[in-house]
Amino acid sequence: MKRIVLLLFFLVVLAVGLSFAVINIEPVRVNYYLGSVEMPLALLIVLSIAVGGVLGVLATLGKIVGARGEAVRLRRSLNGVQKELDALRSASQVSSGS
Repeated sequence: MKRIVLLLFFLVVLAVGLSFAVINIEPVRVNYYLGSVEMPLALLIVLSIAVGGVLGVLATLGKIVGARGEAVRLRRSLNGVQKELDALRSASQVSSGS
């Protein structure tokens, strides 16, 4: 059921996006520091969203890498504590069994 809802949502977004692109086919001039270029408005908006998405991913990449490093460190610490706990339990069983 979840897949069907996601597929329908994707198809609706795609249809809205395509109709937006068809409505906004007029070319616009984009002036930037090194020159200018003419492109359809819909393409300009899609490129702007894509560049924003890439910049957003790059901005969070450092936090993601840091979180993965911390997860590895915490797993190692957990394994060490688990081994220590197992050793203490077995020592407790040996001393209580004698």
